[in-house]
Amino acid sequence: MTLLRFLLILLPLIGFNGVVAAQVINQKSILGNWTVQSGDATVSIFFKENKYFGKVIWLKTPLDRNGVVVKDSNNVDKKLRKRPALGLTLLQNFEFTENNTWEGGTIYDPNNGKTYSCNIKMKNKNQLEIRGYIGIALLGRTEIWTYSK
Repeated sequence: MTLLRFLLILLPLIGFNGVVAAQVINQKSILGNWTVQSGDATVSIFFKENKYFGKVIWLKTPLDRNGVVVKDSNNVDKKLRKRPALGLTLLQNFEFTENNTWEGGTIYDPNNGKTYSCNIKMKNKNQLEIRGYIGIALLGRTEIWTYSK
């Protein structure tokens, strides 16, 4: 076999493996701690049962003005209003699709106690674009979360 023929066979295989490796890196690149746009909280994104989730791991103000732990007081479900804000799962059930995008999940907004459909897109290795919406993604709000160590 000539060197040229060997390279013609080998190059497509190398290119294919590179695409697969890049996809795996992109799928896992969302994992870690992300500071929300306001800077008031940090959310840890983790992988569980083939889906991605995000939980509050830090709050700028974990206690209210009376020194009491901040609760999920705006939740539309009155039974859940006494749970601590620290530790709340805000992101649920995301799946990696393509082009650095995770879809099919929801985001909980503790400021109004409501849950919205959500898409996540990695803008670059240090920024996530979080788009919460009702019905279609066109009707929603976008925040930029920043990677934090």
